[in-house]
Amino acid sequence: MSHNHTIHRHCHHFTWDNSIEPVYSVEPGKSLNFEVTDSSAGQLNSKSVKEDVAGLDFERVNPVNGPVYVNGAQPGDTLEVEIEGFGPQSWGWTAVIPGFGLLHEQFQDPYLKIWDLKKGKAEFLSGIEIPIAPFPGTIGVALPEKGTYSVVPPRKNGGNMDIRHLTKGTKLYLPVWVEGALFSVGDTHAAQGDGEVCGTAIEAPMDIQLRFKLHKGKQISEPQFETPGPLNPGPESKGYFATTGYGEDLMTATKKAVTYMIEHLVMKYGLSDVEAYALCSVAVDLKLSEVVDVPHYLVSAYLPLNIFK
Repeated sequence: MSHNHTIHRHCHHFTWDNSIEPVYSVEPGKSLNFEVTDSSAGQLNSKSVKEDVAGLDFERVNPVNGPVYVNGAQPGDTLEVEIEGFGPQSWGWTAVIPGFGLLHEQFQDPYLKIWDLKKGKAEFLSGIEIPIAPFPGTIGVALPEKGTYSVVPPRKNGGNMDIRHLTKGTKLYLPVWVEGALFSVGDTHAAQGDGEVCGTAIEAPMDIQLRFKLHKGKQISEPQFETPGPLNPGPESKGYFATTGYGEDLMTATKKAVTYMIEHLVMKYGLSDVEAYALCSVAVDLKLSEVVDVPHYLVSAYLPLNIFK
C-alpha cells in the first residue's frame, strides 16, 4: 500500500445519513487508504465462540469508514471508485446468526467459524480450502433523502451490495446526489459465494486502497461496475457440481437450490448441515438460469470443485 492518507477504523458510522460530517476531503484523481474493521465492528474476534454470535448487537453491525467528501462532486455527477488493492488479512469469521440468512427458518442455532488467513489461504475443514479473493461488501455514497437509513440492505446508493466481483482492478460507478458525494466503505470480505446465503462471508478486517474520479453531468440511477474478472478465483479446471430449484417466485427457487446443495454436501463430503450452509455462503454461486417461462423460475447453485483438495 502506498503512503496515501488513511481513514482510520475509528472514523466510521452505522447508518446512511447525508447530515453526517465528512471526516476527510479528497481531490479527484487521488487515492485513499481505508483501515476497515470487520462487519461486527469488533464485537467478534479471533477467540470468539458461537455463543458470542447470539449476543451480536445489530445496531452496531456493518460499520462503514467515512464519509469522505470528494471535491467538486455535485448532484447529477457519477463518482468512479477504482479498487486499487487490499492489505493483508490475518483472520476472519463466518457465522449463522439466528433470524438472519436465506434459510433462517431451518437454521435457528448460532454457528461460528473462525478462519486463520495468515498464510494467504482459507481452510474450511481439512481438505476444503477457499481461494482468497478480497472485496468490500459495503460501498456507497449518501442518499438524497434526509434522515437515517439502515446500512444492512443494499440501496440505490450502493451500500451493502456484497458483490464479490468488486475485486482489485474493478471500477465502480456510483450516482452522486449530494454535494461531495459523501462516500463510505466497509464490510471487507476475504471470500464469498454469489448470494452470501447464510448472511455472512469470510468477514475479515483489512485495509483497502481506492482511487476516486468524477464524471461530470453524467447521471446513473443505481451502481454499475467494470471488473477485470475472472468470475471465479482459483483454477477452474476441476469444474462444478450444480443443484437446481424451481418455484413460482425467485425466493422459493433459490431456497430449494441451496437446500439441495446442502443435502449434496452432507451426503458426499460428510459435512454437518450447518457446515454445508456456511460453505455455500463462502463458495457456492447462485445463478438465475431461467426467468422467462412463467409461471416457474429456475435458480442454479454452482459448487466449484477446486475447493476440494
